[in-house]
Amino acid sequence: MKITYDRRTDTLSVVLKDGVVVAESDEDKPGVILDYDAVGDLVSLEILDASRRVTEAGRVEYQTTG
Repeated sequence: MKITYDRRTDTLSVVLKDGVVVAESDEDKPGVILDYDAVGDLVSLEILDASRRVTEAGRVEYQTTG
């Protein structure tokens, strides 16, 4: 999994499956783009105007449980 924040475009991208071809993109909610592979699995998402939508877009905290 890879998370990137582009300050220039104010875009936060979360890639769940690297190297997978995106077959379809859907903007279910304005400013949130979901990308799917050929079988319909979510492979990535992109948040536009991220600094308005998330707390501290440039900071990521990762945690596992169990």
